[in-house]
Order: sequence, then structure tokens, then C-alpha cells
Amino acid sequence: MTDHGDRTDVTRHRSETDAVQLLDEVPLSEAEAEYVEAARAANTLRGYRSDWTEFTGWCAVHGDLLVLPAAASTITGYLSDLAKAGAKVGTMSRRLSAIKFVHQLQNLPDPTANARVVAVWEGIRRTHGAPPDRSAPLMPPELFDVLAACPTTKTWKTKGRAPEPDLAGHRDKALILVGFVAALRRSELAALRVEDINDHANGLVLTLTRSKTNQTGEHTELAVLPRGGNPDRCPVTVLQQWLELAGALTTGPVFRPVGKSNTALPRALNPESINTLIQRAVARAGIDPTPYSAHSLRAGFITYAHLRGATDRAIAHQTRHQSLATLGGYVRIHNAWTDNAATTLGL
Repeated sequence: MTDHGDRTDVTRHRSETDAVQLLDEVPLSEAEAEYVEAARAANTLRGYRSDWTEFTGWCAVHGDLLVLPAAASTITGYLSDLAKAGAKVGTMSRRLSAIKFVHQLQNLPDPTANARVVAVWEGIRRTHGAPPDRSAPLMPPELFDVLAACPTTKTWKTKGRAPEPDLAGHRDKALILVGFVAALRRSELAALRVEDINDHANGLVLTLTRSKTNQTGEHTELAVLPRGGNPDRCPVTVLQQWLELAGALTTGPVFRPVGKSNTALPRALNPESINTLIQRAVARAGIDPTPYSAHSLRAGFITYAHLRGATDRAIAHQTRHQSLATLGGYVRIHNAWTDNAATTLGL
């Protein structure tokens, strides 16, 4: 018969296991395990790994607490410490999701649904809740400065090697223009494939088989890239230039890393690296990159289209927002200055 100490050792050993690897302890066939992993996006699984490791580390430091199953008092103590340390509500919410996920994999009751946890969590949300940080919108005229700063020619220190088109610069320019005009999320930019691009008399149509709001692919989402009058700012022209320079791509990922030899690699960009690329592009234009991220392209489209007089419904047609109310958060700051009596006081 196994005593409590043995169970603690077993549970502690299991807590050190990667959250997704815990699937190995569940009696699933290989095909079933693949589908279980497919139920969560890759980014979500990476987040669960990190969050579970953080939680188990906290339990080890605070008296080697049992993590599977986790007691309600363990979770409330963990949440309280996070809140006191200044963790954001969104971060804590994600940690709770990871704890719930791992318990589900072990066919254990969800400890986050315990009344004690629910009560403490509600109190933390009321006390520490704050509007989420938003990336600054990247839109004209700053957008034009960022595009102009993308390098187009690469020179070499190697004697005798002639200048070449700068693939990374052309890729960044295409990435920024497509991300802005099509109002794409970074995950959608990373997942976009050449096969998803279709010609149209007015430009190009992008078929998005997966998105944040369409993770199962049950319905197809479309975004358009209309032709622009200025070739340097035309998303169709710039995208086609990149595809040609990258090796006349006809299949596979659209946006790829560029190697040191100035050649496009066969794999897709990592979604996380797109943030870095955007910030570097902004910095090249002499703009402080701190408030900008990949989401600045989508936010920039929404804000700029609104300022240009587009209706919420027309904007949502491109952004694929299911709720028009969501769009308000992007333009609220700019609207605050419109027709506001505070600007007419003459002080």
C-alpha cells in the first residue's frame, strides 16, 4: 500500500513533467494524443508550459506543496502572492487556465472552480483589474516613414560581390503593408501561405483558414488587398516583389526568415519574432519603438480607417470582428478629441 509520502513523491515528480508531456500518462492512442494537442493552439501550449513551470516552482519554494491535485488554499495563496507582486490580471488568468488544463489532462477535478478560489479571484479582479495595455496604432504618416526606412539594397564587404536586393528589407515592407491593409494578427501573418493568395481584378484576396476567432476552421475568412496608386505603398506590388525575390515562391509560407547569405529560408516566421521585426522597422525610421508591436498594424488600420470616415461595419468587414463594440476600444483615444468643448476654452 502506498503511503502519503510516496504519493507526494510521485506527484512531485509528475509536477516536474512538461504540461503537454503529461499526455503520455493518459491512456490515449497516438492519433488521439495528436488530436488532444491540436485542441490547443501552439502558442497556447507554449504558454501553458511556462505557466505550469512557474506554478510548480512557487509550490516548491512555499513548503513543497502538492500540485496534483492542487488544494484550493494553494491556488489562492499563489494568486495572492502574484497580485501583491503586481502581476496583471491577464497574466493571473492565464496561469489559472494552465492549472485547469493540467488537471484536466490527469482527469482530476478542476481546482479553479472551487468556491474559495472563485471568491479570491473575483476579489483580485475587482481590486487589481485595469484596462489592458494597447499597442500604439501604426498608421500614416508614421507608417509611410517606416516603409521608406526599409532597406532595399544589400551591400557586401566581400570583395567582388555586387550589391543585391535586400531580402529582409523587402520582406519587412511586405509584412508591414499586408499586416496593415489586411488588418492581420501576427499569428495570421505567420500562418499565411502562398496558396492562400488569390488574384482578383481589384487586387488580391487572402483566405484565412485559421484565426483567433476561427480556430477550428469551420468557416473561411477573407481579407482583401486592393491595389494602391503609389507602387511603393501598394500592398499588391510590394507583396509580389517579395515573393519573386524570395525565390519565385508558389507554395509554402509567405513570410520567412532571411539567412545571412541573403536568401529566404524554407520555414515560416515565428509569430513572436514578428513583434521584433516591427519594432526594428519602427526604430529604423527614427521612431521610439517601445509602444509598438505586431498588433500596431491591425490597430493602425482600424484607427486610420475610422479617421478616414469608414463605418464600423465596413471596418469589421476587413478585420472580421464579430462584435462592432470591440472596435470602439481602438479609436476611443482619438475620438476623445473630436468635437470636444475642452479644446475651445481658450486658456
